[in-house]
Amino acid sequence: MAPQRKTFPRLFPSRADPYRLTGDRVFLRPPERGDYEAWASLRAGSRDFLSPWEPSWPPDALSRTSFRARVARYAEDWRTDQAYNFFIFALDETLVGGVGLSNIRRGVSETASLGYWVGEPYARQRYMTSALPLVVDFAFERLGLHRLEAACLPTNIPSRSVLARTGFHQEGYAREYLRIAGKWQDHLLFAILRGDRGNSTE
Repeated sequence: MAPQRKTFPRLFPSRADPYRLTGDRVFLRPPERGDYEAWASLRAGSRDFLSPWEPSWPPDALSRTSFRARVARYAEDWRTDQAYNFFIFALDETLVGGVGLSNIRRGVSETASLGYWVGEPYARQRYMTSALPLVVDFAFERLGLHRLEAACLPTNIPSRSVLARTGFHQEGYAREYLRIAGKWQDHLLFAILRGDRGNSTE
């Protein structure tokens, strides 16, 4: 008899429409194959803007094949409660960026890591300020997590500001924490607890 595949409890019912988180300026939903053109165009046009803050891009970073593999991995991560990724759209359905919860730890931790990016044309327009509270609520209310963690380069002032506005607290400084732009770099460490909600500052 073939071994049974391990299954995980469904957090979300099957539905015809994609799962959405909706705010006053943006809505979020999981990436779909049909998003490729908008995603590739935004990422390509924002490459110089994003590269200093992200891991080095592989040669096929913007290929359709790579994107399809990415979307398939996102769906599997979602199904197995490993990670939850969303694209961020303005209310007119323009793709402006992305945000995700990864490295989900259950049991005694109930913790996840938060990551996000915004396309250069939409930076400093508070799209991320509108999106992050939706993800925080999703993490605490829908996923039942206790703690969210985030990290950013000390020089990334906009990222530090949006985390503070969302209610994250700086907790530490990690030397050579992540390999960004081809080299190991120090990061500031932030976190928000379920009990911190409602204490953010604008």
